[in-house]
Amino acid sequence: MLDPTFISRLQFAFTITFHILYPAFSIGLVSFIAIMEACWLKTHDIVYYNICRFFTKLFALTFGMGVVSGIVMEFQIGTNWSGISLVAGDILGTLFTYEVMTAFFVEAGFLGVLLFGWNKVSPKLHFTATCLVTFGVILSALWILTANTWMQHPMGYHLAGGKLVADNWYQILFNPMLAPRFLHMLLSSFIATACAIAAIGAYYLIKNQHPKISKKIFKFALVTMMVLTPTQVLIGDWVGLKVHEYQPLKSAAIEGVWETSGSVPYLIFAIPDQKAQKNHFEIKVPYAASFINTHTLDGVLTGLKSVKPELQPPVSAVFFSFRVMLYAGFLMLFVSLVSAYYYRKGTLLKQKWLQQVWLLMAPIGFIAMETGWITAESGRQPWIIYNVVKTHDAASNIDIYQVTASFIMLFIVYVIIFGFFYFKYLFETIKLGPKKFNDDEIVLPFGYMATNERKHIQ
Repeated sequence: MLDPTFISRLQFAFTITFHILYPAFSIGLVSFIAIMEACWLKTHDIVYYNICRFFTKLFALTFGMGVVSGIVMEFQIGTNWSGISLVAGDILGTLFTYEVMTAFFVEAGFLGVLLFGWNKVSPKLHFTATCLVTFGVILSALWILTANTWMQHPMGYHLAGGKLVADNWYQILFNPMLAPRFLHMLLSSFIATACAIAAIGAYYLIKNQHPKISKKIFKFALVTMMVLTPTQVLIGDWVGLKVHEYQPLKSAAIEGVWETSGSVPYLIFAIPDQKAQKNHFEIKVPYAASFINTHTLDGVLTGLKSVKPELQPPVSAVFFSFRVMLYAGFLMLFVSLVSAYYYRKGTLLKQKWLQQVWLLMAPIGFIAMETGWITAESGRQPWIIYNVVKTHDAASNIDIYQVTASFIMLFIVYVIIFGFFYFKYLFETIKLGPKKFNDDEIVLPFGYMATNERKHIQ
């Protein structure tokens, strides 16, 4: 039955699904720009400068969308989830304030230099601004993950007058689940962006456009994928161990385990039936779930039946979203290994079929990231603050017609602005391609020599 809480959850899930794309893509893009700008300063190769100018356009568009879509989410917390502020506002409000006072101020302070400072400030100063914006967006992600991780595994607090009050900020800021979750999210952003950059490079290679730029970004993206995808497997394993330790019911939902038992098989596929409290059509790998979650073949996993059905997470959502994330991740790993083989042979750029594959792989990293978040957030239900505050207790007392109307309006606006127009301008910018600047077009401040002058002196 529909109720205001369910509609509010649906609305927040919809908006955050859109929003997370833009900060994650921004993190990856600005980090890529910083690396390319460092290469330009080091080698004085104009191709790197052209790459920076082109991807700065994509970053500006994406960053702006992230800021605007994030504001909507802040309003939703106040209008639809006022219970969070009432119960945990002292802790979460402080963490979000730290994010604004540190990360956002750094981003905002140097963003203008990054976007509009080309040919207006010295190359070293511009590179410094790029690095500081990169630092700011990553620091912002760290603060957000700190708040979210505390909600996943609350600690360092006590209950006083119906409110959660901090009594150990060290435990809050250095939650044992934070490091693996933050690294997992950061690598997800880099991998998803590398997929997109590889697709852009592949598109230009297939079209025989911008050969110097396309070869550099395609190779760089593929080398990045070759390094980060296997690393992400290790970090994901670390996350899984922490989830098993601190959120055993989430692990149970991920693995489709109903009875507490050891030597649990991994289910390649199954159809969980929460009403009947069992699975249908299971395809198993013996002992694998126990090994993945405990690193022992006879490790014990807590079963979903250890709690009442109303305290169980939505098993199907967690079970299938995790597998989409996992299989998408291994698909990226496999294609990256194939690319590594041809890279080692020196024939990478001759494999036109591989370029077509990478073009199709453009959204895979983002799909893996989105489904990973669905796993994380659905897996803690029915708690909004794990084992402390239930989701329905944090919902605002609002009329179902009001929240439904706002959801419909947000749906229309998001599909039009953050969906249609964003991708329209993104694809048009990519199709138009990078502008090719020459050395004499780079107007440097007084005291700096153009690239060709530096090369002549050298």
